[in-house]
Amino acid sequence: MKTLWVVFVSVLIAELGDKTQLATLLFATDPNKSAVGVFVAASLALVCSSLIAVLVGTQIARFISPSMLNTVAGIGFIVIGVWMLFGRS
Repeated sequence: MKTLWVVFVSVLIAELGDKTQLATLLFATDPNKSAVGVFVAASLALVCSSLIAVLVGTQIARFISPSMLNTVAGIGFIVIGVWMLFGRS
């Protein structure tokens, strides 16, 4: 149960305010689109992308240790952050 809550809170916080949520918000503002339809479609898209992440993650974990993946992901996020700060014109 602890894993469920950790993953739920982590993904919820990561998704708040990101471009996917903003795109969903914009779709929901269209009076020609059903709010329920937008919700169902966005939910299914998140479920599918999460399924892909879990399937790929379990395969990658067979070849690379989780600590190495964390290190590589951390370095990747730092590089992207530095690039975003200093790489813009």
